[in-house]
Amino acid sequence: MSKPIVAIVGRQNVGKSTLLNRLAGKPIAIVVDLPGTTRDRIFAGVSWQGVEFTIVDTGGLEVRPRSPIARGVKGQVEVAIAEADVIIFLVDTRDGVVPSDLEIAEMLRSSSKPIVLVANKADNAKLETEAVEFYQLGLGEPFAISAYHGRGTAELLDKVISLLPTPSVVEAEAEIMKLAIVGRPNVGKSTLLNALLGEERAIVDEVPGTTHDAINTLLDFGGQSVILIDTAGIRRRGRWGVGVERYSVIRALRAIDEADVVLLVLDATELLTSQDEHIAGYIQQAAKGVVLVVNKWDLAVSKSVAECNRYIRSHLRFMSYASVVYISAKFGQGMDKVMPQACQVYQERLKRLPTAEVNSVVQQAVAAHNLPRKGSKQLKILYATQAEVNPPTFVFFVNDAKLIHFSYQHYLENKLRQSFGFAGTPFRLVFKTRGEL
Repeated sequence: MSKPIVAIVGRQNVGKSTLLNRLAGKPIAIVVDLPGTTRDRIFAGVSWQGVEFTIVDTGGLEVRPRSPIARGVKGQVEVAIAEADVIIFLVDTRDGVVPSDLEIAEMLRSSSKPIVLVANKADNAKLETEAVEFYQLGLGEPFAISAYHGRGTAELLDKVISLLPTPSVVEAEAEIMKLAIVGRPNVGKSTLLNALLGEERAIVDEVPGTTHDAINTLLDFGGQSVILIDTAGIRRRGRWGVGVERYSVIRALRAIDEADVVLLVLDATELLTSQDEHIAGYIQQAAKGVVLVVNKWDLAVSKSVAECNRYIRSHLRFMSYASVVYISAKFGQGMDKVMPQACQVYQERLKRLPTAEVNSVVQQAVAAHNLPRKGSKQLKILYATQAEVNPPTFVFFVNDAKLIHFSYQHYLENKLRQSFGFAGTPFRLVFKTRGEL
């Protein structure tokens, strides 16, 4: 099931990125702390009161855009209104109501989406009282907050999650693998889809951004039912343009959230850009299985597989479990490796281990490495068990979960992988305090 999407819309310089960072908080910092991601980040996972959603920053809206980029940003706001489950309309308390706010308010009033009007930069009680001016926008009571200082953001999150759609109960479809094809524009995603299907299912064009929606296609691969999802290329905010490419981000995020396994398509002529790392970070954050597909291998005449593997591994250290396949979707080179690899990753995600075997490996790991400690208090792992599949989730009952250090968590993950595999898929480690022995 895909996560609900909350879009932040508003004119320039009202603090949208600051609010996104404030609502996302620290839990995602390690996941997205990659070269280029701070500058380019436009979305993040948020968890509040047990409710998870994706928050999207849409870029500043100009009232009368003159440049192609500015027109593209305006188009992205329109898409956000259509695609998001809840809209946060952000205005600036210090500036008061300005013409751009009135234009956006008019756009929002014509939509059927829940709107939360948020007056930012209310850094003190006096500014908070001035937020009443925004009642004239006709969107209800404004929430007065300070994204920079965190003032009022807890109440805002409470309001947002109260408006999110209630998740429907969906029966597990263990026999159908959902496989999303994602990547930057013009890396050959639609060509890959057509090569997998053996037919022209998706329009292929040399112009970046041809695909403007997620396309679902059912495929039978050796008895395994697969839903293939092709998506628009994920493009950095500063490069959004006009037309179909403005649709790329929100729908691609939904495709990743809905998938079991993701084919992250890379371009062999560029190999790995900061935006590729950004997309990989989101896949990791969503805990989806992944196969790195290096396309256009026919054009990489001066590169060897070994050199490329080393380069990819050095830049995607957080995704060391991912396999890499080299293909030319246009000429069919290496295509026989893609689906078998994706199906193998899917089966790894469904693997369930007996508790006794998990505990045996964990106790061996504990005996072989010094346990973390803080002052006189040392970590004790009482027992561990696999609680879920797809993604594989392990629960560790410990004396004090606060003693878990990231490096030790990584150590335990490596030990589990060495013993049980789980190739191509991240898994979640959950630590729960169970009292002192």
